[in-house]
Amino acid sequence: MPRRATKIVATLGPASSDPALLEQMIRSGVNVVRLNFSHGKAQDHIDRANMVRAAAKRAGREVGIMADLQGPKIRVGKFAEGKVMLEPGAQFVMDASRTELGDVHGVGLDYKALPREVKSGDVLLLNDGLIVITVDKVEGEAIHTTVKLGGELSNNKGINKQGGGLSAPALTAKDMDDIRTAMSFKADYVAVSFPKNATDMEMARQLCNVAAEDGHRPGLIAKIERAEAIPKLLEILLASDGIMVARGDLAVEVGNAVVPALQKRMIKLAREHDRVVITATQMMESMITNPVPTRAEVSDVANAVLDGTDAVMLSAETAAGKFPLETVIEMAKICHAAEGGEAFKLEADFTGKTFTRIDQTIAMGALFTAHHLGAKAIVAMTDSGATALWMSRHLIQVPIYALTSKVTTQRKMTLYRNVRPLLIDTSADRDTALKEAESDLKARGVVQSGDIYAITCGEPMGSPGGTNMLKICRVS
Repeated sequence: MPRRATKIVATLGPASSDPALLEQMIRSGVNVVRLNFSHGKAQDHIDRANMVRAAAKRAGREVGIMADLQGPKIRVGKFAEGKVMLEPGAQFVMDASRTELGDVHGVGLDYKALPREVKSGDVLLLNDGLIVITVDKVEGEAIHTTVKLGGELSNNKGINKQGGGLSAPALTAKDMDDIRTAMSFKADYVAVSFPKNATDMEMARQLCNVAAEDGHRPGLIAKIERAEAIPKLLEILLASDGIMVARGDLAVEVGNAVVPALQKRMIKLAREHDRVVITATQMMESMITNPVPTRAEVSDVANAVLDGTDAVMLSAETAAGKFPLETVIEMAKICHAAEGGEAFKLEADFTGKTFTRIDQTIAMGALFTAHHLGAKAIVAMTDSGATALWMSRHLIQVPIYALTSKVTTQRKMTLYRNVRPLLIDTSADRDTALKEAESDLKARGVVQSGDIYAITCGEPMGSPGGTNMLKICRVS
């Protein structure tokens, strides 16, 4: 399998829950497995996490696990027939006090606060924007609407308000329980749905820290999917370890046409502030039912890669699709081909920049030196993974190998672009550790006799944030 810089996040579901198939998917390019907490019970997620760890071990490569919280359920209730067909011009009532099952005239609400958050003239979008209704009036708990764009509406479909403005908290009681579950199996990342501001992310971090065992600290990913999040994008980003460009709900709230430019802006902002970024939603949607992607999907994935995303994500394609393995293989091919067309501007990245930290300066020096010497690899011996993260924020054709003695650090680095995290039992003695690192790279076929590589480490060894040495080596 050719070396690929962009990482692939795949969602686990009924279509990918066979251990042998999951192992194949990991061998074919999956770097991080997403567990969707919108479905299943706590024990289901624990069992799946154990299955992922076992499959990764059999495949001989470590993968990260991302626990994706459900967030607030802003949804309609259930229908007597399971679904109804709404015709344009029809009257439709959504009633928070309704207890009986819905019909073509109206339905109950899971989100009981909705009548107090909408007014006459508001536009509501149901089922990811496929159905559009306008609010005529609100009487008590009942929202009277007229259908503008009709279609089939089934049980528990989502509700968005055009332009945003719904006040549902990002973290529900269920999310708090799910954080405890995720921490019980040491999820490497926790994705927070519908955050509106930095406070939502800070609260999630506190909950993770309280629930974590043995001081485990997961990376926090903010899913940008609310209109209100856009003006607060930088504060949310700085309160997180990364963001997800969640194009589904975001497009419903701000409009489809706005999303591509927002995607580029978010990726650029994340890289500038040393955060990771995942591009998600409908990337290979047609492969849920077809064995090959459309040309438009190929371009979509390639453009995200060329923008500099750390990872591209598969949702229903691997969770419920007919071709989960084939989708991963196709996505890996697209990423690899797109990376071959990247323009590298390493010098421009450093122009006008000031580095005040020694470890960050060493990381930048390694990139610059390896680029100009034509080094075969950059090796970062890292305790926390910070050095590898800084290096990965710059596009460079030289592969970065991050060597760590901590499996939690190795798993967290599975999401970093152009970083191959390896677990190595490094000696506390610097010279011995450097020899061990070179032997490991030779054994893996990364370098051979005569090759040049750059290596960074810290003295004393094993201190987080202690990287203070850059060495250029020629393999003997």
